[in-house]
Amino acid sequence: MHPKLEAVLRQSKCLQKACQFKENFREIYESTQEREKGKEKPKKWLHEAQSIYGDAVKTIRNHLNTICNYFLSRTTNGVMEGINDRLKLIKRQAYGFMNFENMRKRFLS
Repeated sequence: MHPKLEAVLRQSKCLQKACQFKENFREIYESTQEREKGKEKPKKWLHEAQSIYGDAVKTIRNHLNTICNYFLSRTTNGVMEGINDRLKLIKRQAYGFMNFENMRKRFLS
């Protein structure tokens, strides 16, 4: 662990717990191979982490079935989300321009 992080964590029990929960969550996805086990482990984690990650726990719980599809192919939609964000940025930058063809060229470049 990085010395600066260690110094910060020594200052707060709450941050220590949050960091440990984060590492435990990461471990679930790195070590679990089957979808059903991959679904049960996060459920347990969600229950334990509720006090630290309240709103995030609700979001994960609401999307748990979809999130657990990761165990089927070990892939995420992160690349697609990045592409969508880039397209939205280009669209915002082009606000007010009337030439759709120029915007289309920017999208495809």
